Amino acid sequence: MIHLFTHNDLDGIGCAILAKLTFQKKVEVHYNSVGSLNIQVEKFIEAGNIEHKLMITDLSVNERNEALITTFIENGGNAILIDHHKSALHLNEHSWGNVTVEYEDGRLTSATSLLFDYLKEEGEITTNKAIEDFVELVRQYDTWEWDANGNTEAKRLNDLFYMLSIDEFVDRMLPRLERNEPFQFDDFESQILDLEENKMERYLRRKQRELIQTNIDGKIVGVVFAESYISELGNEFGKHNTHLDYIAIVNMGSRRISLRTVHDEIDVSLIASQFDGGGHSKAAGCLLTDKAYTLFVSNTFKLEPIKMDAFNNVYNVKESRNGSLYRTKENGLFFIINANGTWKLVHEGKPLEEKFSTYIEAERHLKRTFGAWLVRDREYVDYLMEHANPLKK
Repeated sequence: MIHLFTHNDLDGIGCAILAKLTFQKKVEVHYNSVGSLNIQVEKFIEAGNIEHKLMITDLSVNERNEALITTFIENGGNAILIDHHKSALHLNEHSWGNVTVEYEDGRLTSATSLLFDYLKEEGEITTNKAIEDFVELVRQYDTWEWDANGNTEAKRLNDLFYMLSIDEFVDRMLPRLERNEPFQFDDFESQILDLEENKMERYLRRKQRELIQTNIDGKIVGVVFAESYISELGNEFGKHNTHLDYIAIVNMGSRRISLRTVHDEIDVSLIASQFDGGGHSKAAGCLLTDKAYTLFVSNTFKLEPIKMDAFNNVYNVKESRNGSLYRTKENGLFFIINANGTWKLVHEGKPLEEKFSTYIEAERHLKRTFGAWLVRDREYVDYLMEHANPLKK
């Protein structure tokens, strides 16, 4: 008997589906959160299950279980751990560790794609078009590659997963993956996914109005409290608030924090490791430890959410040749204008000394330093009427 301990997200469940397709009734699947895995693995090993194979996917173990698994194998047991998180790379020191973050061609891996590769190498699985499509959809969603590729089917697969129970999702996937034809959603799934997409868009708009900006350990961070659409929140808020170093989504119910960034120079897995967590450089998670609670909850609770930039403006738009007007809560109005090829800030009619080579740099400085937002056209027109050319002041 094979005992598979896997994560309870889409990538982890993808591993469970592949295992069930391959081993049928010879595999028993245990779904785990990051916090519960080590307890379950320790119980399994201490029960003396030498005759059973231990498989762990999409999760890594602590130092105690690292030692227990090594002893388990030395005593005649069989075990393998397949993961794709950078924080688990040290487990490759063991014969049972199989951790790969990136393929040779530069694509990021997922646990599902790595397990699929392993099963093919071992000659265990008979593949087909549906399985290959499914594995790639899971990989693209988990690595967020779908966003760059515009592959909304990957996102919709994850949406469907969260709309169903784990067992119902697995039961829906298994029969269609046994058919050698392209993977696709049925009519019922397509209808409920369309409804879910509308619901998600409303949720994201509401949460945008609750986003808090703060300084944590020298990083400008966007903090929001949410329990749904975690990855979508992190992605959307990161893209539309590029002045923020990273986004922290605090889930008070699960007592966890999800960290997301769109910047290559920021590694949120290193930040998560400070709070008993880990993950990828652009997507990671951690526990809501006492220290994390103080930094992300207590210290931000009384702060007001940042204002959203005005949208649907006709005149006050970014990089306007007439300048762009921003307001701040405590420091009044700022004007960003191009003067002889250099972008400058004008505060209350007076130009400041700072100079920027691009508009983006000027806006980033303004938002990070003062929490500014782009004002509506009406306020912009009133300002221009009073300050025909702010650089002459």
